[in-house]
Amino acid sequence: MLKVKNLSKKYPANEKYSAQDVTFSVSAGEVVGLVGSNGAGKSTIIKCIIGILPFEKGNISVCDFDIVKDAEKAKKLIGYVPDDHSVYEKLTGREYINYMGSLYGATKEQKLYATSELAKMFGIDYALDMQIAHYSHGMKQKICILGALVHKPALWILDEPMVGLDPQTMMLLVKFIKNYADENHAVLFSSHSLDTVKKACDKVLFIKQGKIESTVDLNKQKDFDLEKHFMKVNEVDDD
Repeated sequence: MLKVKNLSKKYPANEKYSAQDVTFSVSAGEVVGLVGSNGAGKSTIIKCIIGILPFEKGNISVCDFDIVKDAEKAKKLIGYVPDDHSVYEKLTGREYINYMGSLYGATKEQKLYATSELAKMFGIDYALDMQIAHYSHGMKQKICILGALVHKPALWILDEPMVGLDPQTMMLLVKFIKNYADENHAVLFSSHSLDTVKKACDKVLFIKQGKIESTVDLNKQKDFDLEKHFMKVNEVDDD
């Protein structure tokens, strides 16, 4: 579903690369997590994948569509939940979901499913006809999640999706992520919550200074200590 090969990105004001020679893939039915400290390059990698940021070197493809050469086709296959729950606050929740659906070519049935079953599942159905400006932080995160799912994207990307969510919704989202991947979709997400990563992911990529330091297959290493490895990768003294 997603192939990233030798991705390198450097911001004009920086001497060092924020992403350097990054190579990985996410297959259908797979959940892959990006883990790293603040400034490690996780969000930069994600923004290059979804086409927000240009990059100097490498190739990115979604379902074999190049994110640069076939940008429109590639982007229509992606659902993206940003770390700052960016939404159009003057719209109601229902208007926002339908608008996002129209942008990505969602069917009438897909829009209805998002505004009925998904909205009820995430406990936001009662607020769909309220203006988003009046939503709480957590509600904005939920409506952002629904807006990213309305077209049933082949590749669902979430950048720190748990920020602002209550514990019940966090558990629901982890379960939903796993079920969504099981329906032959691919999921990539970044999180600082190692517990969430362990519960949701099949594979974890540890990022440090823009590079993939190590990759862990949790299906093969079910008792792997993510916290201990994170500290080792980032040279944190855990005594």
